Amino acid sequence: MEKLLSIGTNALKKAALNEEAKEYILHNPILFNTLKRAADRYIGGETLEEAAAKVMQQNQNGFKCSLEFMGESTRTEREAMSATDEFIRICRKIHSEGLHSTVSLDLSHIGLAISKDLCLHHLNLICSAAAAAEIEVIVSAEGAERTDAILDSYFEISKTHRHVAITLQAYLHRTKDDFQEVIKRDGRVRIVKGAFDTPEGLSLPRGEQLDEVYLNFVDQLLSRKHKCAIATHHGALQQKAKKLVDHYNPEPDRYEFESLYGIQTQQLIDLKAEGYATKLYFVYGKEWYLYLCNRIAEYPLNIFTALDDIVGTQVTN
Repeated sequence: MEKLLSIGTNALKKAALNEEAKEYILHNPILFNTLKRAADRYIGGETLEEAAAKVMQQNQNGFKCSLEFMGESTRTEREAMSATDEFIRICRKIHSEGLHSTVSLDLSHIGLAISKDLCLHHLNLICSAAAAAEIEVIVSAEGAERTDAILDSYFEISKTHRHVAITLQAYLHRTKDDFQEVIKRDGRVRIVKGAFDTPEGLSLPRGEQLDEVYLNFVDQLLSRKHKCAIATHHGALQQKAKKLVDHYNPEPDRYEFESLYGIQTQQLIDLKAEGYATKLYFVYGKEWYLYLCNRIAEYPLNIFTALDDIVGTQVTN
């Protein structure tokens, strides 16, 4: 079974990176609408208005949230500027509606794949819009080949903007060194295990060693009272991290347990009920193909849930 799940995970990750498949789905209305029934379990909607309504509902349920306009690896300045405009719109929406939410983004969505200078220009525009309401902007992790450019951009933007956070991937061997540089800044550090394929020798596989490394980063952040986000759906890891939170007893704004919308939500509900700071991560937009593949890849048997979502919706409609 483990071997089959591994094969399924690798296949789905490759499918997620297939640009031709993504373009075909985006321009085939029947296929798009059919597969979107499976994606709806994990996304906030196609529009900011749909996603903001879900954020407001979850705010009322006691959750802090994060909003991200889906997309990455834009190849033209026009596309990067369009994405930047949408992120600025998110900041204004959060501000005008009083949402308890941060903004998350991939730097390659706003121009990093074109040039670092263009990306920094766009990131500065977004951070300036966010600063009006002290909204935190969280820079996501991407493939290992972009780590240097992402960290350099974060260090640069941190010189002029306070409310900027960075994501570190625990599975990369280099992260132990990157971590020492990152904690010299005040921005929140979001710790994830890491999900991108890497060349051999760059990362740890899933397992007990990676879990220990992950918890060590969380321990270091909490012991320093450095703002952190504990971003994992791994129940056992959450429980161990919970013990660290109990030990260091940080202020509620110094840490948060974070989960993606639609993934192991009950675990986050339980953490919130126990009094821990919690956060739901929402994405929206039309480029959900990669996101859906990655969510199923995390546990390939979810393909059956996806099929049920598709068929079940068709039957009831």
